Amino acid sequence: MTLAMAAYKAVYAVEDVERKLQSLPGDAQDALRSTYTRMIEAGGQRLAIKPASLPDRDALQAEMPNFAEPLEHILRAVALAADSRDPVEVTPMLLLGEPGIGKTHFARRVADMLGTSWALAPMNALTAGWILSGASSQWKGARPGKVFEALVQGEFANPVVVIDEIDKAAGAAQYDPLGALYSLLEYDTAKRFTDEFAEVPIDCSAVVWVATANDAASIPEPILDRLAVFSIDAPDEAGRCAIASRLYRELRDSHDWGLDFPAELDPSSLHMLAQAGPREMRRLLHAAFGAAKLDGRKELQPRDFPRQAGRRGNRMGFVQ
Repeated sequence: MTLAMAAYKAVYAVEDVERKLQSLPGDAQDALRSTYTRMIEAGGQRLAIKPASLPDRDALQAEMPNFAEPLEHILRAVALAADSRDPVEVTPMLLLGEPGIGKTHFARRVADMLGTSWALAPMNALTAGWILSGASSQWKGARPGKVFEALVQGEFANPVVVIDEIDKAAGAAQYDPLGALYSLLEYDTAKRFTDEFAEVPIDCSAVVWVATANDAASIPEPILDRLAVFSIDAPDEAGRCAIASRLYRELRDSHDWGLDFPAELDPSSLHMLAQAGPREMRRLLHAAFGAAKLDGRKELQPRDFPRQAGRRGNRMGFVQ
């Protein structure tokens, strides 16, 4: 983390919300009335935050060795804004690659680098049609969308919003679940985005957008045109070892029981762990720590890890 600079930015106009609240009919949903009340109480200003200097490029590249290009994309935007009064402006990006290679982790680290929050919008969910733009308050059980929640109910004007598995979005013919993106990904129209639940314009122009997908074929061309597209390869052996070593230290250092274990994983155990994908590594590490404790040891051994039974995609079998 680096020293951060912050300024307040108007995300919505309180007077707009007050007019909406006053004009509500008597039979309006309590949830909508409560939303307007909270918006008025919170005020329309949110923090727009940015790093005051460039993060450690070498450390970030070592942490995420297969994300060099999108990382450079972020660092260039930070470099332009860091020593100026301008906010960070990041062109919306799409990370293309197979499952489990760290795309969502990268998005979370972008939020860490910028000192802001992050929100996940999973487009493979059954409610994907409403997940970005919210559902009309006329529907039973309706609620605001993820964009509204991140900006209005959060602390920051520039959160990172992750459109996860954008290629899995599907909806009825009368409703395009990606329809909101046509305006959200354009700076000028994003300044007055209207959530279908609250129906109050909000300024989304500072949002940092990161979309993830396994395949771009099903993503509409107008959406792709609005995104900087990066193809992410699975990390090589050295990259997987670097990721495994980092995850070991993170898990060890974040738990009291971790102090019983050495600061670094031994080479044989590191090699065993590195055979898994980045998504699996944390789960396997936690199980391995437990196995060592159960056996009365204060170091991990290769036999504590499940091993890969054949090629990627096969189930893991435990070492005998």
